[in-house]
Amino acid sequence: MGFDRLTEKSKTVLKRTVTTLCVIGVLWTIASAELYRVMRRPPEQFAGVMAHIPGPIPFLVLPFETLWLRARSGALQVGDAAPDFSLAKLDKTDRVRLSSLSAQGRPVVLIFGSYT
Repeated sequence: MGFDRLTEKSKTVLKRTVTTLCVIGVLWTIASAELYRVMRRPPEQFAGVMAHIPGPIPFLVLPFETLWLRARSGALQVGDAAPDFSLAKLDKTDRVRLSSLSAQGRPVVLIFGSYT
């Protein structure tokens, strides 16, 4: 059935349907791009934005996991030096910097995980 065989009412419905789908597609793309941009922010800022998003909407409608894995992947490769950081000691009396430990010429082992 060709487009020229459709009635005027069918043509109008088809045009509205195509237009609606295009608008939905554009809005989905904009929302996905904005979510990706927010995901690239520091965790505190990302959490602040996500606190204002209602319910599971971004998890159900947008490609949340794919965006998250790409946004938080980082640029480090195997063999790269760890970025410098500072952490408080357990007794909170002082802070320790990775650069000060590695400057001593001894190997430094970083273990990330939870012991709870």
